[in-house]
Amino acid sequence: MSKNNNFDIQSPFCVLCGRTDDCPEKYGEKRTYVEYNLTVHYYCLLMSSGIWQRGEEDEGVDGFLITDIRKEVNRAAKLKCNICKKKGASIGCVAPKCKRSYHFPCGIQKECIFQFMEDFRSYCWEHRPVQTFPDKESRGTSQCTICLDLVEQLPVYTVLKSPCCKNAWFHRECLQYQALSAGIFFFRCTVCNNKDKFQKEMLRMGIHIPEKDASWELEENAYQELLQCYQHCDIKRCLCKKGRDYNEPDSKWEIKRCQCCGSRGTHLACSSMKSREQNWECTECRSIFAKSGNYSKQKKRSLATSEKRDGTTCLLEEPPPKCPRQSPGSQRSFLLQSPKRMCQNSSSPCTHLELPASNRVMMSLSPLKSDRNWCLRKKHLRKQRREASNILKELNLQLNTKTSRLYINAENIWNSALKGFRQRNFSPTNTIEIKFTNFKNRSKTDTSAASKHHFFQLLMLHLQNSSLFEGSSAKNLSLDFDAIKEDLYFEAGKMMAVSLVHGGPSPGFFSKTLFRCLVYGPENVKPALEDVADVDVAQTIKMIKHANSLSSLQSTIHSCYEFLAAAGCLRPITSLCDKNMLVNDILFHHVIKRIISPLERFRQGLKTLGVLEKMQMHPEAFSSILCHKPERLSAETICDLFTIHSSSDVNKSRAVKFWMDYLQDVESGESVATLEDILLFVTGSFSIPPVGFDPEPTIKFLHIRYPVGKQLLNCLELPITKSYEQFKNKMEVTIRNTLRFERE
Repeated sequence: MSKNNNFDIQSPFCVLCGRTDDCPEKYGEKRTYVEYNLTVHYYCLLMSSGIWQRGEEDEGVDGFLITDIRKEVNRAAKLKCNICKKKGASIGCVAPKCKRSYHFPCGIQKECIFQFMEDFRSYCWEHRPVQTFPDKESRGTSQCTICLDLVEQLPVYTVLKSPCCKNAWFHRECLQYQALSAGIFFFRCTVCNNKDKFQKEMLRMGIHIPEKDASWELEENAYQELLQCYQHCDIKRCLCKKGRDYNEPDSKWEIKRCQCCGSRGTHLACSSMKSREQNWECTECRSIFAKSGNYSKQKKRSLATSEKRDGTTCLLEEPPPKCPRQSPGSQRSFLLQSPKRMCQNSSSPCTHLELPASNRVMMSLSPLKSDRNWCLRKKHLRKQRREASNILKELNLQLNTKTSRLYINAENIWNSALKGFRQRNFSPTNTIEIKFTNFKNRSKTDTSAASKHHFFQLLMLHLQNSSLFEGSSAKNLSLDFDAIKEDLYFEAGKMMAVSLVHGGPSPGFFSKTLFRCLVYGPENVKPALEDVADVDVAQTIKMIKHANSLSSLQSTIHSCYEFLAAAGCLRPITSLCDKNMLVNDILFHHVIKRIISPLERFRQGLKTLGVLEKMQMHPEAFSSILCHKPERLSAETICDLFTIHSSSDVNKSRAVKFWMDYLQDVESGESVATLEDILLFVTGSFSIPPVGFDPEPTIKFLHIRYPVGKQLLNCLELPITKSYEQFKNKMEVTIRNTLRFERE
């Protein structure tokens, strides 16, 4: 007879233990057979000492015959439980001369061991097997690699140690939940992935490993989404009248996916592609290639454009796709306007190209109001960055003239930086000198300041893309056990603090949640859904958050029971509004609680040179440089950066006008150089560091043939010419040849 026909919802007493508890994780499945007037817990039946499976799997209760079960009940009725003192103790300790008997739930409560293997033996609390530990092995605390909470490294019943990994410790309850979910085919050590040795030890110590497939493998259509291809046009202006999801093969409305990531698409017509055989990359992938210098298509297009423009060969790359130049028709006289007029003018640098997507949508609804608000926010951000710069300059005063030299391999930036920061004679207060070991002639073409700028830029970029952080643009700390073991979170925080004070770039990729955890403490922070980088966890939270009835909410919780149990987020659900508390619990666990150990080490690293203390004193100022990318260079920014000096015999007004006109040409794309190239030519840095430049950049107009960039002094010496065309030509030739020589 089928199980569904025999099962009764009323859940009466178990005939062996006498309890009504229905907890499959603890006592096994509870079954009621109405026709036999029989209710029994599966584990109570399995561990009873006087019964064996004498029938086939489909007979009785999984091979236990009904007559045998009744005989076992009669036998147990004569035995008193040594724990609760009641009759019906069907389980006895197998240790020689031990006469203790007990119910299965009582044995669990008293920390007895039940071995779900071979003869299904049971051991009382005095004779149970224990794990042995070397006397020399240190005692302390570590993280349970399943629930990520702390676990005491003690030989007690509630704690188990991995037999294959020296420092892997688990809560018994966590292991049991994982075993029930993973089954015999997938249950293994979470650290080293060992299966045989790990399962053997866990069975000996009383962990039940069911002979079944993993729960995630049994879900219907669990991996159905993997069989679907991305079919959506992501171009900003889709030309297809039938919508972005329309796809007609072998036509101009066929959707072509990004050849690199496959997670973005375009109609052939929307990207002016004549054939599906053409390669296409999305803007995100093109941006990554452009930053890494491997985007050959972009380079070729830059060469072709420059050759048509002035007949010369241009070796400068175009800016990445996400930073387009302004059109030639941009306002040229902005240097003579006040900041207020700049923000209100429709052709000012505050254009929609600099706005995030959300603000661009708002602009289409109310362009003047949106533009004004954006300019006000931008002005406030600049003010906060100036405050942060002044604070970092104060911290910079503690640096001394003693030198710490770091030998850096740019192709292995992380390991060489880690080695340098950990060397015995390194001190954060010393002046840092960088020597690149894989650039043979770098010392001839680069100043020490330029090398230091380049080193910190490479280091911050590596940290942004490392396994220490997770997320797309705004990042939080991730959980990397190898990094915890090697204390890399501390080193990362230390490197960021040193970069800020020594004139390197700021990280610029912190999420608001991470920043608040550092400044206000994790206990005072409420994370949001966008802080969750794991797609599966985010989907689970969305399902709970969007449940529109109590039944659907309970169904969702039941489907992700293992995840919630492992996260320690299980709570009684009595009404629909309880979902809000549950969502907050999951967010706090996943974003903050599970990375509490890395966060603390990261905070300790940021204390280097007093940076964290200043962050906590001036949170708004430091948020402007840690949570926001550096402001894109503009002609106005470059103009304000330099102090102009000239000799008495120089027509200063004409020379300054040539310089300002050239900056405008560069900004509007009418030059082979970029504003970043000019800054690199003078200072050795692509961007303005938060602490500013030391010494401050200056310009001198002299009677010389070509411009000279003195990176050691941050000084730009410009030639005096009779016409603007001569001035521009000299600037183009010098910057182009200098950068080409450095790249080669």
